[in-house]
Amino acid sequence: MPRPCKRRRICCLPECSRFGPVEQNAAEPQVITMTLDEFETVRLIDLEGLKQEECAEQMQIARTTAQAVYNSARTKLAECLVRGKELHIEGGNYELCDGTIPRCGCGCRCRKRCRQENNIQKGDQIV
Repeated sequence: MPRPCKRRRICCLPECSRFGPVEQNAAEPQVITMTLDEFETVRLIDLEGLKQEECAEQMQIARTTAQAVYNSARTKLAECLVRGKELHIEGGNYELCDGTIPRCGCGCRCRKRCRQENNIQKGDQIV
């Protein structure tokens, strides 16, 4: 029996979770789904400038896993850009960082927004 998949830590949810071409030719658009952990690897490596090893440490996964997740995400991005498909960012095996873990890198601007979104989803009000 294989080991259960380890949850990957992500800092924040994307501000926008659906992307696609402005002009839709097909009646039924082709959709590619990127998981939130794939989104996080692209954010950390391409936007934040982390190395794969640093990305893996922050997400609490092995470097080889981070590399595989990143490669999968890049392939999906290329497919959307080159072939004009829609991209939906959702799902995956992840846990949202609450910002209390030392050296997690959650000092990013999106931490407060994600906490607010989580509280709103749980029915709490933000003051």
